[in-house]
Amino acid sequence: MTAHTETSPATQRPPVVTSIQHVGLTVRDISASEAWYTRVLGLVRAFVEPHSSGDGHTVVMTRPGTALFMGLDHHPAADQTPFSELRTGLDHLALHVASRDEIDKWVTHLDGMGVERGPLFEATEPAPRAQVTFRDPDGIPIELFWLGA
Repeated sequence: MTAHTETSPATQRPPVVTSIQHVGLTVRDISASEAWYTRVLGLVRAFVEPHSSGDGHTVVMTRPGTALFMGLDHHPAADQTPFSELRTGLDHLALHVASRDEIDKWVTHLDGMGVERGPLFEATEPAPRAQVTFRDPDGIPIELFWLGA
């Protein structure tokens, strides 16, 4: 017979989660968004998946050679109002870059693509970091972020 010890929910630790596997973004025009994410972020279509509800689908995109996956979701009955970070839910999407130099390369790339962006932000405290923010076709803020050691 195996003894079972009860522990209180307050003392239990949840199982391990190692990273975010993907993020799904509901978009207004899935074709335009797929083209933009390909052109601006270098993502490519990995596959298309129908929604389990049977209504709509997701274009799953990836950046080849990375663990980055993103779903662009088409919901036929979705609200067509542009995104606002002032509504409950997603505030922004932050993508990590490997070095401070990569931030400068992204600024040059975004400017060359004609993508409107915010100013380059840099700080040294509490740790060195740099970021640049821009918006996708639906107005979702995307932040390219570097955090130094």
